Amino acid sequence: MMPAAISQANLLPTLEHLNALEEERLSPAATLSTQALRREGEERIGYRQAFALDADRIIHSRAYTRYIDKTQVFCLIANDHITHRVLHVQLVSRIARTIGRFLALNEDLIEAIALGHDIGHPPFGHDGENFLADLCTRHNLPPFQHNIQSVRFLNRLERKGRGWNLSLQTLDGILCHDGEIHANRLSPCPDKDFERLDQNLERKKTDPGFKLAPMTLEGCVVRMADTVAYIGRDIEDAILLKLISRSDIPSRCTEQLGKSNGEIVYTLVTDLIANSFIPASGEKDKGYIGFSNQVAELLKELKEFNYSNIYLHPQTKTNLPLIQNCYETLFDRYLLMLQDGKTTGPVDLMTDMDPAYLATHTPAAMVCDFIAGMTDNFFLMQAADAGCQVPEKQ
Repeated sequence: MMPAAISQANLLPTLEHLNALEEERLSPAATLSTQALRREGEERIGYRQAFALDADRIIHSRAYTRYIDKTQVFCLIANDHITHRVLHVQLVSRIARTIGRFLALNEDLIEAIALGHDIGHPPFGHDGENFLADLCTRHNLPPFQHNIQSVRFLNRLERKGRGWNLSLQTLDGILCHDGEIHANRLSPCPDKDFERLDQNLERKKTDPGFKLAPMTLEGCVVRMADTVAYIGRDIEDAILLKLISRSDIPSRCTEQLGKSNGEIVYTLVTDLIANSFIPASGEKDKGYIGFSNQVAELLKELKEFNYSNIYLHPQTKTNLPLIQNCYETLFDRYLLMLQDGKTTGPVDLMTDMDPAYLATHTPAAMVCDFIAGMTDNFFLMQAADAGCQVPEKQ
């Protein structure tokens, strides 16, 4: 007998009806849910549209759950009001969906890309990424990159190696997010398929400087929203931690972008909506998501301020020598355990994965995947167990 809750689903709008409504209300340049491409075909029932399904799969993944204890910028701070990675991706999602709504783009695709874009970050943010990249290079692996790892987690590592079979458009947007790269505007690079995605992944692995553009305008929105979400929020966190004062922010930026995170976000979002170009039906132009020249110049100045006064501030780097030593110790320890076959105990070291994963990954690659998935707290617990001196929250 069919459960009552499922039988009630017959009263909801059909998937075909929702897809038809989407085609009516979205821009001709938007990515329709019916255009979603999956590597493996699926026979589906229910009313969830393709990109909404992607967002659901990401938010229910184990990797998403571990966002809760991953560093955004400031680590080991005994203050619950400091931004963690989980809040950052939610801010990106909300800001990007607002932009997408006004530009009549697909908000479900935007949400899926935004929620998954940083899921590959290792413990302790970009500094941890650099430490893991160095260790990978030492062990004849491509340098670790969190955007590639985000795709790997969702496409290859979740569910013991089966992955979530996410759409091409979602995976491409995650791979191409690169929010740290400054750009006045961004145009999509359409006409991709899974073969092209795999080629881009391999090229990016060996050449981290290889520039990628998303295949959809929705992916372009998320990439721009990534910057909008962190630029002012990091300033507020730095002020709270007394690394800077509000009066230190360049006067030109405060006068024209705003003095607070809320003002900065509103100004940047409004400028993006006003200055992006979404082509109408029949136009050959791919369109773009972008800022006005004036706002782009001010945003670049604000980024440079953040790097000099926040991200490179000595207080931000206080614990890095200890964290780097923990990375090196754990990598060597886990590698030795795999080589000696000593994988019993509280850690699985990726040994319970699908046979296809085990057959194609070296012990060093397995260690990299295992460490990349850790939360900050679990990382420190493992490091302490290995005899490392670990930093404490202050």
